[in-house]
Amino acid sequence: MLTGKERRKKILELIKNTTKPISGTELAKLLDVSRQVIVQDIALLRAEENDISSTTKGYVLKTSENCRRVFEVMHSDEDTENELNLVVDLGGTVLDVFVTHEIYGDIRANLNINSRRKVREFIEKLKTKNISPLKNLTLSKHYHTVEAESEEILNLIEAELKEKKFIVE
Repeated sequence: MLTGKERRKKILELIKNTTKPISGTELAKLLDVSRQVIVQDIALLRAEENDISSTTKGYVLKTSENCRRVFEVMHSDEDTENELNLVVDLGGTVLDVFVTHEIYGDIRANLNINSRRKVREFIEKLKTKNISPLKNLTLSKHYHTVEAESEEILNLIEAELKEKKFIVE
């Protein structure tokens, strides 16, 4: 039987060494503890400043190997899908969207869009719920934090956004 400290070390290794999310149930089976113990261990690992995210498919560890860049962009509502697809097609993840409002300051929404499927789901939600995109608060000018595996990928994304005239110059 592992001690709590040993178990948390093992959880961190398992999450770090997998290419896909690993569920709490799966971790519990592998370590022969309850799922609740795993949830508590994850909370303790996060408190130790391990960047572990919970997704619908399980836990993932964000590594500092990924690069991030904020892009200032502007486009029509109709081009939202094109803009997001451009980023994910080149290997980026759109972490968020934010605007800087004259009165309210920064208003941010987490997106975590990394595939065409997620782009479609996002666009469908906007349409079916008849929701105006956040960018419309600031005459279409908005920002995205984009994450990718390398600076080269971020450079490609930036070049394509410029070519499509989405980047604010």
